[in-house]
Amino acid sequence: MRKFMRFLVRKVPRPVLIRFSYVFRWLILPFYMGNKYECPVCGKHFCNMLPYGNKGEANRLCPRCLSLERHRLMWLFLQSDTNFFTEKLKVLHVAPEQPFLPRFKKLKNLDYVTGDLYSPIADVKMDVMDMPFEDNAFDVVICNHVLEHVTSDIKAMKEIWRVLNPGGWAMLQVPINYNNEKTIEDLSITDPKERERIFGQYDHVRWHGLDYADRLHSVGFQVDENHFLKSFSPEQRDIYRFPEKETIFVASKSRKEK
Repeated sequence: MRKFMRFLVRKVPRPVLIRFSYVFRWLILPFYMGNKYECPVCGKHFCNMLPYGNKGEANRLCPRCLSLERHRLMWLFLQSDTNFFTEKLKVLHVAPEQPFLPRFKKLKNLDYVTGDLYSPIADVKMDVMDMPFEDNAFDVVICNHVLEHVTSDIKAMKEIWRVLNPGGWAMLQVPINYNNEKTIEDLSITDPKERERIFGQYDHVRWHGLDYADRLHSVGFQVDENHFLKSFSPEQRDIYRFPEKETIFVASKSRKEK
Protein backbone atom coordinates (compact mmCIF):
# COMPACT_ATOMS: atom_id res chain seq x y z
CA MET A 1 0.00 0.00 0.00
CA ARG A 2 2.84 2.43 0.76
CA LYS A 3 4.34 1.99 -2.71
CA PHE A 4 0.92 2.39 -4.31
CA MET A 5 0.16 5.62 -2.42
CA ARG A 6 3.62 6.95 -3.18
CA PHE A 7 3.02 6.28 -6.87
CA LEU A 8 -0.35 8.07 -6.81
CA VAL A 9 1.04 11.17 -5.12
CA ARG A 10 4.06 11.41 -7.38
CA LYS A 11 2.65 10.41 -10.76
CA VAL A 12 -1.07 11.17 -10.92
CA PRO A 13 -2.12 14.77 -11.72
CA ARG A 14 -3.86 16.43 -8.79
CA PRO A 15 -7.28 16.91 -10.48
CA VAL A 16 -7.36 13.21 -11.43
CA LEU A 17 -6.17 12.18 -7.97
CA ILE A 18 -8.98 14.16 -6.33
CA ARG A 19 -11.65 12.47 -8.45
CA PHE A 20 -10.11 9.01 -7.96
CA SER A 21 -9.98 9.43 -4.19
CA TYR A 22 -13.77 9.56 -3.85
CA VAL A 23 -14.04 6.00 -5.20
CA PHE A 24 -10.82 4.72 -3.63
CA ARG A 25 -11.76 5.56 -0.05
CA TRP A 26 -14.98 3.53 -0.18
CA LEU A 27 -13.11 0.52 -1.55
CA ILE A 28 -10.39 0.63 1.09
CA LEU A 29 -12.45 1.67 4.14
CA PRO A 30 -13.62 -1.82 5.28
CA PHE A 31 -10.01 -2.98 5.68
CA TYR A 32 -9.15 -0.18 8.12
CA MET A 33 -12.03 -0.23 10.58
CA GLY A 34 -10.97 -0.64 14.22
CA ASN A 35 -10.58 1.25 17.51
CA LYS A 36 -6.91 2.23 17.81
CA TYR A 37 -7.05 5.66 16.13
CA GLU A 38 -9.72 8.34 15.83
CA CYS A 39 -10.26 11.04 13.24
CA PRO A 40 -11.87 14.10 14.90
CA VAL A 41 -12.97 15.45 11.50
CA CYS A 42 -15.29 12.57 10.52
CA GLY A 43 -15.54 11.03 14.00
CA LYS A 44 -14.66 7.52 12.82
CA HIS A 45 -12.26 4.99 14.37
CA PHE A 46 -9.65 2.86 12.62
CA CYS A 47 -7.09 0.13 13.21
CA ASN A 48 -4.64 2.21 11.20
CA MET A 49 -4.44 5.25 8.96
CA LEU A 50 -3.43 5.06 5.30
CA PRO A 51 0.11 5.86 4.17
CA TYR A 52 0.54 9.13 2.30
CA GLY A 53 3.08 11.61 0.92
CA ASN A 54 5.78 11.64 -1.71
CA LYS A 55 7.63 9.03 0.37
CA GLY A 56 4.55 7.01 1.28
CA GLU A 57 4.91 7.64 5.02
CA ALA A 58 2.84 5.23 7.11
CA ASN A 59 -0.22 5.93 9.27
CA ARG A 60 -1.15 9.40 8.01
CA LEU A 61 -4.34 9.63 5.94
CA CYS A 62 -7.84 9.05 7.33
CA PRO A 63 -9.44 6.24 5.29
CA ARG A 64 -12.91 7.83 5.60
CA CYS A 65 -12.58 11.61 5.09
CA LEU A 66 -8.98 11.73 3.78
CA SER A 67 -7.74 14.11 6.47
CA LEU A 68 -4.02 14.37 7.18
CA GLU A 69 -2.35 15.15 10.50
CA ARG A 70 -2.54 18.91 10.00
CA HIS A 71 -6.22 18.80 9.00
CA ARG A 72 -7.21 16.98 12.17
CA LEU A 73 -5.33 19.50 14.30
CA MET A 74 -6.77 22.46 12.38
CA TRP A 75 -10.31 21.13 12.70
CA LEU A 76 -10.11 21.05 16.48
CA PHE A 77 -8.38 24.43 16.56
CA LEU A 78 -11.16 26.03 14.50
CA GLN A 79 -13.73 24.56 16.88
CA SER A 80 -11.89 25.45 20.07
CA ASP A 81 -10.16 28.78 19.43
CA THR A 82 -12.08 30.62 16.69
CA ASN A 83 -15.56 31.88 15.78
CA PHE A 84 -15.57 29.83 12.58
CA PHE A 85 -18.46 27.55 13.55
CA THR A 86 -20.56 30.14 15.38
CA GLU A 87 -20.45 33.59 13.72
CA LYS A 88 -21.82 34.71 10.36
CA LEU A 89 -18.70 34.89 8.18
CA LYS A 90 -17.83 35.26 4.52
CA VAL A 91 -15.06 32.74 3.91
CA LEU A 92 -12.62 32.20 1.06
CA HIS A 93 -11.01 28.77 1.02
CA VAL A 94 -8.03 28.58 -1.33
CA ALA A 95 -7.24 25.07 -2.63
CA PRO A 96 -10.05 23.50 -0.56
CA GLU A 97 -9.11 20.28 1.16
CA GLN A 98 -11.42 17.30 0.71
CA PRO A 99 -12.01 16.59 4.42
CA PHE A 100 -13.09 20.21 4.98
CA LEU A 101 -15.03 21.10 1.84
CA PRO A 102 -18.33 19.21 2.37
CA ARG A 103 -18.38 20.01 6.09
CA PHE A 104 -17.75 23.73 5.64
CA LYS A 105 -20.39 23.90 2.89
CA LYS A 106 -23.00 22.57 5.33
CA LEU A 107 -22.34 25.31 7.92
CA LYS A 108 -25.29 27.68 7.68
CA ASN A 109 -23.38 30.52 9.32
CA LEU A 110 -20.86 30.67 6.45
CA ASP A 111 -21.01 32.37 3.07
CA TYR A 112 -18.43 29.95 1.72
CA VAL A 113 -16.43 30.42 -1.51
CA THR A 114 -13.65 28.13 -2.76
CA GLY A 115 -10.97 28.90 -5.31
CA ASP A 116 -8.07 27.13 -6.99
CA LEU A 117 -6.13 27.21 -10.24
CA TYR A 118 -6.52 23.49 -10.99
CA SER A 119 -8.81 21.75 -8.51
CA PRO A 120 -12.03 20.31 -9.99
CA ILE A 121 -13.85 20.78 -6.67
CA ALA A 122 -13.28 24.56 -6.35
CA ASP A 123 -16.00 27.12 -7.18
CA VAL A 124 -13.73 29.71 -8.79
CA LYS A 125 -10.73 29.12 -11.04
CA MET A 126 -8.13 31.60 -9.81
CA ASP A 127 -4.49 32.30 -9.10
CA VAL A 128 -3.86 33.12 -5.43
CA MET A 129 -1.31 35.72 -6.57
CA ASP A 130 -3.98 37.58 -8.59
CA MET A 131 -7.44 36.89 -7.19
CA PRO A 132 -10.64 38.10 -8.89
CA PHE A 133 -12.18 39.59 -5.73
CA GLU A 134 -12.69 43.12 -4.48
CA ASP A 135 -10.72 44.59 -1.59
CA ASN A 136 -11.98 43.74 1.90
CA ALA A 137 -14.30 41.01 0.58
CA PHE A 138 -13.88 38.22 3.17
CA ASP A 139 -13.95 37.83 6.93
CA VAL A 140 -11.82 34.68 6.84
CA VAL A 141 -9.32 33.25 4.34
CA ILE A 142 -8.07 29.68 4.62
CA CYS A 143 -5.01 28.90 2.51
CA ASN A 144 -3.06 25.86 3.66
CA HIS A 145 0.04 24.32 2.10
CA VAL A 146 -0.20 26.53 -0.98
CA LEU A 147 2.44 29.23 -0.47
CA GLU A 148 5.31 26.76 -0.85
CA HIS A 149 4.11 26.03 -4.42
CA VAL A 150 3.59 29.50 -5.91
CA THR A 151 6.09 31.70 -7.75
CA SER A 152 5.94 34.42 -5.09
CA ASP A 153 4.62 33.69 -1.61
CA ILE A 154 4.92 37.40 -0.77
CA LYS A 155 2.69 38.37 -3.69
CA ALA A 156 0.13 35.75 -2.59
CA MET A 157 0.28 37.05 0.99
CA LYS A 158 -0.38 40.59 -0.27
CA GLU A 159 -3.41 39.36 -2.21
CA ILE A 160 -4.80 37.53 0.82
CA TRP A 161 -4.27 40.67 2.92
CA ARG A 162 -6.03 42.75 0.23
CA VAL A 163 -9.20 40.64 0.05
CA LEU A 164 -9.45 40.25 3.83
CA ASN A 165 -11.77 42.55 5.76
CA PRO A 166 -10.26 44.81 8.44
CA GLY A 167 -10.64 42.75 11.61
CA GLY A 168 -10.63 39.54 9.58
CA TRP A 169 -8.21 36.66 9.94
CA ALA A 170 -6.53 34.04 7.81
CA MET A 171 -5.20 30.57 8.52
CA LEU A 172 -2.04 30.24 6.42
CA GLN A 173 -0.25 26.97 7.12
CA VAL A 174 2.93 25.96 5.27
CA PRO A 175 5.55 23.26 5.88
CA ILE A 176 8.13 24.75 8.23
CA ASN A 177 11.76 23.63 8.40
CA TYR A 178 12.38 24.28 12.08
CA ASN A 179 16.11 23.81 11.55
CA ASN A 180 16.37 26.81 9.22
CA GLU A 181 16.30 30.41 10.44
CA LYS A 182 15.56 31.70 6.95
CA THR A 183 13.24 30.58 4.17
CA ILE A 184 15.09 29.04 1.24
CA GLU A 185 13.74 29.45 -2.30
CA ASP A 186 15.06 29.16 -5.82
CA LEU A 187 12.76 29.22 -8.84
CA SER A 188 15.61 28.17 -11.12
CA ILE A 189 15.53 24.68 -9.60
CA THR A 190 13.09 22.69 -11.72
CA ASP A 191 14.32 19.11 -11.43
CA PRO A 192 11.85 17.22 -9.19
CA LYS A 193 14.58 15.24 -7.42
CA GLU A 194 16.57 18.37 -6.69
CA ARG A 195 13.47 20.16 -5.43
CA GLU A 196 12.71 17.26 -3.13
CA ARG A 197 16.27 17.30 -1.79
CA ILE A 198 16.31 21.05 -1.14
CA PHE A 199 12.68 21.93 -0.43
CA GLY A 200 11.34 18.65 0.98
CA GLN A 201 8.95 17.83 -1.86
CA TYR A 202 9.23 17.51 -5.63
CA ASP A 203 6.65 20.22 -6.41
CA HIS A 204 7.77 22.83 -3.87
CA VAL A 205 9.74 25.93 -4.85
CA ARG A 206 10.62 27.03 -1.30
CA TRP A 207 10.92 25.72 2.24
CA HIS A 208 9.80 28.22 4.83
CA GLY A 209 11.96 28.65 7.88
CA LEU A 210 11.57 30.27 11.28
CA ASP A 211 11.19 33.64 9.54
CA TYR A 212 7.76 32.70 8.16
CA ALA A 213 5.90 34.94 10.62
CA ASP A 214 8.21 37.81 9.62
CA ARG A 215 7.26 37.31 5.97
CA LEU A 216 3.58 37.59 6.93
CA HIS A 217 4.34 40.68 9.03
CA SER A 218 6.08 42.26 6.04
CA VAL A 219 2.83 42.57 4.07
CA GLY A 220 0.85 44.04 6.97
CA PHE A 221 -0.46 41.04 8.92
CA GLN A 222 -0.55 40.73 12.67
CA VAL A 223 0.50 37.15 13.40
CA ASP A 224 -0.38 34.77 16.20
CA GLU A 225 2.02 31.83 16.31
CA ASN A 226 -0.31 29.48 18.15
CA HIS A 227 1.00 26.31 19.83
CA PHE A 228 -2.38 24.60 20.09
CA LEU A 229 -0.74 21.18 19.63
CA LYS A 230 0.82 21.46 23.09
CA SER A 231 -2.64 21.42 24.72
CA PHE A 232 -2.95 17.70 23.93
CA SER A 233 -1.39 14.85 25.87
CA PRO A 234 1.01 12.43 24.13
CA GLU A 235 -1.76 9.82 24.22
CA GLN A 236 -4.23 12.16 22.50
CA ARG A 237 -1.67 13.12 19.89
CA ASP A 238 -1.18 9.46 19.05
CA ILE A 239 -4.89 8.60 18.94
CA TYR A 240 -5.62 11.51 16.60
CA ARG A 241 -2.43 10.97 14.62
CA PHE A 242 -1.37 14.59 14.97
CA PRO A 243 1.85 16.01 13.47
CA GLU A 244 4.91 15.75 15.67
CA LYS A 245 5.42 19.50 15.45
CA GLU A 246 3.05 22.14 14.08
CA THR A 247 2.68 25.85 14.77
CA ILE A 248 -0.68 27.27 13.70
CA PHE A 249 -0.28 30.65 12.02
CA VAL A 250 -3.29 32.94 12.34
CA ALA A 251 -2.71 36.14 10.40
CA SER A 252 -5.12 39.02 11.04
CA LYS A 253 -5.75 42.38 9.40
CA SER A 254 -5.99 45.35 11.73
CA ARG A 255 -9.41 47.01 12.07
CA LYS A 256 -7.65 50.30 11.38
CA GLU A 257 -6.86 49.24 7.82
CA LYS A 258 -9.09 50.44 4.99
